[in-house]
Amino acid sequence: MIAITIVRNVERVIISFTVSGHAFYDDPGKDIVCAGVSAVTIGAVNAIEKLTGLVPDAADKSGMLKVVTPTSTDSVRNDQVQLLLEGMVVALESIVESYGKYVKIKETFVEKGG
Repeated sequence: MIAITIVRNVERVIISFTVSGHAFYDDPGKDIVCAGVSAVTIGAVNAIEKLTGLVPDAADKSGMLKVVTPTSTDSVRNDQVQLLLEGMVVALESIVESYGKYVKIKETFVEKGG
């Protein structure tokens, strides 16, 4: 199963997210669930970098992606980052609707950060 954890601060700002595990929906190379989750999450990281100029702190290892949201002194760019991340969450929720047996999303809240 793929476990996705979205970490938000008390203002509901996404400060990090982690994706770990494998869906085991199909054989490696044919697993549309893993491919979908990977495309959405890596695409969000790439979009943040390309569209805002901010670089997320991302660690990508086999079966795990951990991303810490970049921040700027420019509130407009921070809002853009959040919009891209909220779009990622919506896309991941769509995957869960169809393949909830293979992927789960959990949101946690922390008092500090963001």
